[in-house]
Amino acid sequence: MEEIINHIKQRFPIYEITETQDNLTFVSVKAAELVPMVTSLKANHGYSVLVILSAVDWLEDCKFQLTYIVNNPEEKRDLGIRVYIKREDASMDSIHSLWEHAATFQREIREMFGIQFPGSPRVDDPFLLEGWDNIPPMRRDFDTKKYAEETFFPRPGRETNDPAEYMKQKLYPDE
Repeated sequence: MEEIINHIKQRFPIYEITETQDNLTFVSVKAAELVPMVTSLKANHGYSVLVILSAVDWLEDCKFQLTYIVNNPEEKRDLGIRVYIKREDASMDSIHSLWEHAATFQREIREMFGIQFPGSPRVDDPFLLEGWDNIPPMRRDFDTKKYAEETFFPRPGRETNDPAEYMKQKLYPDE
């Protein structure tokens, strides 16, 4: 893995490297470097599989983290590439031209986090939330409790329990 990291460090400005396992390393790059980097990894280094694309909302830091994990099946190695983008008017270049199924990941992230992927196929079509008219539900500023109280009717006989106390009573009723 050290060889590939050294090679991409020569071509792309990497500002963080985290080796989590022998066959999994994460690098952080600027958003503008992502598409050229994954294009090079796929074309020249055998990282032919996009395993996943995920998002994290860092509300306090006013940014989103996108993590792309690509796999080299011959070497049985994964490389995670982290990109941070601003929360406001969040947008990221699409990689669907490299991996067709990336459009599905991007569509889900668009719906759940509100991150735009210009040019990605069907990115604006409803994915899971048909008719949704609230802020994207995976954003940390989405108030789940308020949404549930405003959307659903309370059910009679329903109790709210502190999970720690409830489990203590269930597991140790005689104490």
